[in-house]
Amino acid sequence: MSFVPKLEDFVGNWKIDRVIVDRLTVQEGRFEGRASFVPDGDALRYREEGRLRFGDGAPMTAVRQYLWRDAAGRIAVDYGDGRVFHDFDPADPAARHTCEPDDYRVRYHFHGWPGWSAEWTVTGPRKDYTMISRYSR
Repeated sequence: MSFVPKLEDFVGNWKIDRVIVDRLTVQEGRFEGRASFVPDGDALRYREEGRLRFGDGAPMTAVRQYLWRDAAGRIAVDYGDGRVFHDFDPADPAARHTCEPDDYRVRYHFHGWPGWSAEWTVTGPRKDYTMISRYSR
């Protein structure tokens, strides 16, 4: 049986290694950085920062922020400004976010806890990529 995390299990600092395979541009991107989950009331404030590089391009700084919170046994992930992004059941950690005309699907993997990953598949008229983020302490 796979590990089923609770929101508080994410608290702390994480190393992120991310690979992005863009099928439209036939390029691969890599992100290396750090993430932190910091308590903020009943939620966790998520912030990641690191270096992103596509192909032979120059690396750039990339930053993202989200708010993770408990939602009646599910984990809700909102954008940093509070807009709804997606939520998932930790026992069956898959979710979908539609931002017309694009479709975002994620599957979280917790079987190697405390290492875990998130695999996104994004499709749309101008998007077709897979992004795999691996987190470790």
